[in-house]
Amino acid sequence: MSSEMLPAFIETSNVDKKQGINEDQEESQKPRLGEGCEPISKRQMKKLIKQKQWEEQRELRKQKRKEKRKRKKLERQCQMESNSDGNDRKRVRRDVVHSTLRLIIDCSFDDLMVLKDIKKLHKQIQRCYAENRRALHPVQFYLTSHGGQLKKNMDENDKGWVNWKDIHIKPEHYSELIKKEDLIYLTSDSPNILKELDESKAYVIGGLVDHNHHKGLTYKQASDYGINHAQLPLGNFVKMNGRKVLAVNHVFEIILEYLETRDWQEAFFTILPQRKGAVPTDKACESASNDNQSLRMEEGGSDSDSSEDEYSRNELDSPREEKQDKENHTESTVNSLPH
Repeated sequence: MSSEMLPAFIETSNVDKKQGINEDQEESQKPRLGEGCEPISKRQMKKLIKQKQWEEQRELRKQKRKEKRKRKKLERQCQMESNSDGNDRKRVRRDVVHSTLRLIIDCSFDDLMVLKDIKKLHKQIQRCYAENRRALHPVQFYLTSHGGQLKKNMDENDKGWVNWKDIHIKPEHYSELIKKEDLIYLTSDSPNILKELDESKAYVIGGLVDHNHHKGLTYKQASDYGINHAQLPLGNFVKMNGRKVLAVNHVFEIILEYLETRDWQEAFFTILPQRKGAVPTDKACESASNDNQSLRMEEGGSDSDSSEDEYSRNELDSPREEKQDKENHTESTVNSLPH
């Protein structure tokens, strides 16, 4: 071989070697029999086998689901037949009779509440909605003046409210939706006592959680709008420890209970929480008369003992009387100031 041909031969052999190396690499990168593009681990192989089995059994699973639905349907039918005596815990919806009474929660006090109280009101509204959905005589439920902090809180924490059923959620004020002569505002400050519920009327509950910071506000609003107002007959049936101010959901639930039982006392004592210390007025009167009798028996001694007992009772009452005297003195002082 001549020296002129030697470099060409070497170059050709180098090219052949490179091609051979490339072919070997391609051959090694080609999937082997029963493998993917890359070597598969045992775990991946098991997953592939399970996936294949899952796909093969799809129709079988569908058939099993159909059979399960049929079986559950038959079980429900059998249970409904066995509980047809009315002892079933869950009421059948066909027994529900919708009331024509409209019950409105007035949410126009949004700017008077802090976020903590807005959240409490939201929870009370949720309770009202749930109770109305399961009631035997559900009312026509309205939520008016819906917006501001309340709507924002509901959007953030209870997005499902937009799908609520059997409720009218309106941004308008209740006075724009219902005729004035049909409205009755329920407020504990009203001098009018509600005796019966007129199902042709619309009763308004003030959506306000204020911890007594805005006393008489709902009564004032009702008077300003010139609509009728009344309070529940709580004092006729119940003796309570504190003020006769109830939470929004308690008023709502009492009305639902009354529509079912037509008994105010039963409605009050079914709904009112124990912390309110509620007792029937007749029992409260009996307790007071017993206390008076025991006091009279203690006073059955000498006149001096009686006067001492009277003095001690006056001593017990003296802080209250002293406070009243101070208030009277303050009032007379204010009145005596020049205007």
